[in-house]
Amino acid sequence: MTRIDLQTRSREAFIDITSRVAEVVGNSGVKSGICIVYVPHTTAAVTINENADPTVREDILMTLRKAVPDALTYAHTEGNSPAHVKSSLVGASVAVPIEEGRLALGTWQGIFFCEFDGPRRRQVFVKVV
Repeated sequence: MTRIDLQTRSREAFIDITSRVAEVVGNSGVKSGICIVYVPHTTAAVTINENADPTVREDILMTLRKAVPDALTYAHTEGNSPAHVKSSLVGASVAVPIEEGRLALGTWQGIFFCEFDGPRRRQVFVKVV
């Protein structure tokens, strides 16, 4: 397993980690298999979506903010309940097939680390099988 370290710079962000994950896959020597990308944080997530137009990421964040507003009366008093909910909605892991030694992503797809409670130091674990 390989660890990717990140330092996020804002409260919320989608950070494209596709090239870093692809590097792990390339270094693994695996020609056909699966790559699991996992985020071990309860206020962050990982997703696959379009990486060509950054406004897609902005739209996703906007929609999550509307779906999970800050102004609700949350029981968790730490102040980051919306981040916990967004993390659960998006998810802690993705699995990507590997073919011919490369991630089998679609033409416009990228892998994104999703920060919902930054800025923070974060980790992403990548397992190639």
